[in-house]
Amino acid sequence: MTTLEPPDAASAGELPAGQAAGVPGPPGTATATATLTGGVLGRSLRALSVGIVSVVLLIAFEATAVGTAMPVAARELDGVPLYAFAFSAYFTTSLFAMVLSGQWADRSGPLGPLGAGITAFGLGLLLSGTAATMWWFIAGRAVQGLGGGLVIVALYVVVSRAYPEHLRPTIMAAFAASWVIPSVVGPLAAGTVTEQLGWRWVFVGIPALVVVPLALALPAIRRRASGPVDPWRPSRRSTGAGSGWRSASPSAPGCSSTRPRTCGGSRWPRPPRGPRCSYRPRSA
Repeated sequence: MTTLEPPDAASAGELPAGQAAGVPGPPGTATATATLTGGVLGRSLRALSVGIVSVVLLIAFEATAVGTAMPVAARELDGVPLYAFAFSAYFTTSLFAMVLSGQWADRSGPLGPLGAGITAFGLGLLLSGTAATMWWFIAGRAVQGLGGGLVIVALYVVVSRAYPEHLRPTIMAAFAASWVIPSVVGPLAAGTVTEQLGWRWVFVGIPALVVVPLALALPAIRRRASGPVDPWRPSRRSTGAGSGWRSASPSAPGCSSTRPRTCGGSRWPRPPRGPRCSYRPRSA
């Protein structure tokens, strides 16, 4: 009998290794997709969709509004010669944070970089909004960029894991719209706030607005998208190259076929030692 490939196993009604009966499958599988009805604003996804789109909307508003408030801030802080550093600091740290966020999300899921990014973004806004010197303001912009880069990549990972494939274009279109709307109304709103309340409120007012969408999104992210990438699929290191979904065949006591990552009390990637466990991958 030949081993079923993962798509064939799903069509044959078999569950992937490590998934018990009655337990929802990982995001994107047939068992997960069956429970997600009603689109991105359906009951099961409404809180998550509203929360993450609102976070993107606020980040986009800050990115477009800062250009309006920057001339006033630079003059008040006597930092016109350092004007360009306020923008380059943001983009430089944001580029670094995007790479870091991707690696972090692959290892432990998007919840960690998302929480750290929101915290860093809010802290950077507060630093810039309370700055007494231009260098302090630039440091706050750098922290903002670090948080923004972490958040954006983590949100893309959330979309790929929490939404079935046929809903991803819709939520990505909502992300794009979240950047278009602030580009139209952001400068006008920031100019009004700067004239009526002062440039500092363009920065210190946003962290309070982030709390509500974050409270909506985090519980749903924890349920649907937390954990390392693809935890249901057995590791190739534990099953042997070319063995598909089959677990390694134990040839001595101490090797467990139900827990393929343990063998003789050892955990992969450290190979089993001694005659207690002989690892021989089954050929395809």
